Amino acid sequence: MSDASINASTIREDEAQFGDYFALLKPRVMSLVVFTALVGLVAAPVSVNPVIAFCAILFIAIGGGASGALNMWWDADIDRVMKRTKGRPIPAGKVTEGEALSLGMALSGLAVIMLALAANVFAGLFLAFTIFFYVVIYTMWLKRSTPHNIVIGGAAGAFPPVIGWIAATGSMTLEPWLMFALTFMWTPPHFWALALFMRSDYDDAGVPMLTVTHGRRATRVHILVYTVLLAILAVGTAFSGIGGPIYLAVALVMNALFLLGAWKILRRNEDDSEVDDFKAERSFFKLSLLYLFLHFGAILVEAVLKPYGLGGWS
Repeated sequence: MSDASINASTIREDEAQFGDYFALLKPRVMSLVVFTALVGLVAAPVSVNPVIAFCAILFIAIGGGASGALNMWWDADIDRVMKRTKGRPIPAGKVTEGEALSLGMALSGLAVIMLALAANVFAGLFLAFTIFFYVVIYTMWLKRSTPHNIVIGGAAGAFPPVIGWIAATGSMTLEPWLMFALTFMWTPPHFWALALFMRSDYDDAGVPMLTVTHGRRATRVHILVYTVLLAILAVGTAFSGIGGPIYLAVALVMNALFLLGAWKILRRNEDDSEVDDFKAERSFFKLSLLYLFLHFGAILVEAVLKPYGLGGWS
């Protein structure tokens, strides 16, 4: 056996691969960023060159991935403690913190500059603000300092449809902010449901989630309150410029199911939850993923059908 083959066979099993660097970008979160930004771009009342549209979504996605890498760089210490995150590239020893920081900074600069060139400067600046908000305001400040971390910090994940709209129009109106509000109000009950059955993770890491600072009972109440407010907003959006009968039908069904799920969570005590391993809370969390996808999917369908006189209320 040659020296080369021996060296090849003894490569460290924990050596970083492409997939490890890609995992730094939080691809699941990035997919939500891409989808909601695309909806914002398509729902805008202007036609966009397909090449420009593709480039805009690509650079928004890269910006979202850059935010994820910077988040993992800063949160490496608590990611090593939490069961849900200890398999991420940095805690697993695949990628160093310095590599994550370098990748995040490089991709941030690339995304902002290229979006400004491909679409417009306003879109590029708004993407820069979004990255700053997620990394500095949420990750570095709010996440470890207040139980309202996910309430305020949720704005970062709600900005992509606004960026998509700005990339298409170069301006802002009420409609993109309705899409922002939809995601913003959805985020707390979505994450609080997760926190209910992952509370020990946040306890161990010292992250002041609502379940840790105020207890699970208060968290259940908060989930219901935010779900009621979200339902009002979601159904009301049906009568705006991005709504229509298809969206209204989706909103009525999904919000009825979401309210029912929140009510079930409120009525449960901790003994019930421990016995069935938080079945209702886990079901609500899974439903929340479908909830946002279907609402934005309905907005997308309304926008696509509108030129044919089939979408919206026209």
